Amino acid sequence: MRRTGTYAISTTLGESVQAFVPYTLPPVKPALAPESFVEANRLAELALARLSGVAGLVPSVDWLLYSAIRKEALLTSQIEGTQATLVDLFDEEAGFSVSNTHDVEEVTNYLRAFRLVQSQMRDPAGLPISVRLLCDGHRLLLDGARGAGKQPGELRRSQNWIGGTRPGNAVYVPPPPERVPDLLAELERFIHDDSQSLPALVKTALIHLQFETIHPFLDGNGRIGRLLIAALLEHWQLLPEPLMYLSGYLKQHQSEYYRCLSNVRTEGDWEGWVAFFLEGVAVAALAAERSIVVIATLLAADRRKLLASPKAGPASYRLFELLPMMPRFNIDQVRQKLGTTFPTANAAVKVLEDLGIVTELTGQKKNRSYSYAAYIALLAD
Repeated sequence: MRRTGTYAISTTLGESVQAFVPYTLPPVKPALAPESFVEANRLAELALARLSGVAGLVPSVDWLLYSAIRKEALLTSQIEGTQATLVDLFDEEAGFSVSNTHDVEEVTNYLRAFRLVQSQMRDPAGLPISVRLLCDGHRLLLDGARGAGKQPGELRRSQNWIGGTRPGNAVYVPPPPERVPDLLAELERFIHDDSQSLPALVKTALIHLQFETIHPFLDGNGRIGRLLIAALLEHWQLLPEPLMYLSGYLKQHQSEYYRCLSNVRTEGDWEGWVAFFLEGVAVAALAAERSIVVIATLLAADRRKLLASPKAGPASYRLFELLPMMPRFNIDQVRQKLGTTFPTANAAVKVLEDLGIVTELTGQKKNRSYSYAAYIALLAD
């Protein structure tokens, strides 16, 4: 059995516990068995390539990114117990009232963190993938009431644990806080070590697990660790745009996800984790590809319906092009987006409503709200 780390005594809440300190990457004694993941890696890379190609079916890749990033934000937050739904998120963005405000805030915070990391990576003068960049993302992720006492943007200065009611009966105790900076520095060096011969997806799997093992923050480790996956896929040009929502697969197989993470520490089973991760990438990429095809089909059918209508005009055409990134809205928002008058905006919405493309939500004569319900249903499937 391969050993993947050692233990150090850590004292917290008056208890002395055995905290796990992982060895640096890549795994050694023995090294990873390449024959165990060659085919799985090929299939995962092929699925990502197909996903990149099929994005051309939709006139605007921004439409796809709008929904894909929000689905990832929602699903990665749901893994941690957040109860917000996609409709909640769209309602919040439209300025409508939502009941579970704090849960929606956590999802929108993830979106902010994601945008920050992506913008820094794409800016020639920005930060590369680094501890500093992850801390900056973490600061946004924990912004607000729930994260106030959990050191947003800072590496933990105290011992944490996972599972159990106290450190002594925890399922897992991560490294002592004083070891965290050096462990993350080693992880950052591995990310940027171009001499590694391992495939990029395999390295991504190793890095995600190592980050979760270090558990460097008091809260938000799972979400930042999964955000890191998306960043690495772009860093290594495996997926030029974040069209895949891997957290959907991880949420669906959450028990297996946690079991594979644990088995690396307890049994040295890096191969089992890498196999699970590669399968997840292939399945998630295929699901995203199918979703794009279905969404493209809906949009094409509704566009044909609109073009065939004698009542349609420039304002209704422009409104239709906005719908994939504004699936819940009111008349005033349409007026602002189109830069037109209220009667013109109202008439444009009326055309789409009469065609059955959008539906009115309130049943009122004034202050009405609308939904592109068929589109939202496809995204939520």
